[in-house]
Amino acid sequence: MSQLAPEITDVHAIVDEVWRSFLGEAEPLLARPVPAGTPFDSAAVWSASVSVTGGWQGTVTVEVDERVAAELTRQMLGVPDTADEDVADAVGELVNMVGGNVKSLMPGPSTLSLPSVAAGRAAFASESVEVARLDALWAGQPVRVTVHTAAQ
Repeated sequence: MSQLAPEITDVHAIVDEVWRSFLGEAEPLLARPVPAGTPFDSAAVWSASVSVTGGWQGTVTVEVDERVAAELTRQMLGVPDTADEDVADAVGELVNMVGGNVKSLMPGPSTLSLPSVAAGRAAFASESVEVARLDALWAGQPVRVTVHTAAQ
């Protein structure tokens, strides 16, 4: 298996494009530099991940503050109120879109897993290594997208 990793500029472009397709351009997603190892700065978070297996193996994870998750859901579904099932669907669709685009950049053929979504932080396998991370703000709230591959 290859240990290639997507370039952070590509991850940023993917996330920006997917974000705009879901939420429009009225409130842009603002990338921000964050030192390595900095914890996600939100007490209440929704997270989702997808795995890529095949010619390239990795995991793509999206973590968003619960207020971002709720607004994402409202705008995606066009509803005034959100239920947890709806939020899980919206955050899962977000990671699915980002993960599918990351998969398309990497050597194949590969397959994308179904999203795994949680109200809380994402867990990573102990043998995984973070190879790209985008920290951003949307409407003043944190958003994090990470790409992990297996350690060699």
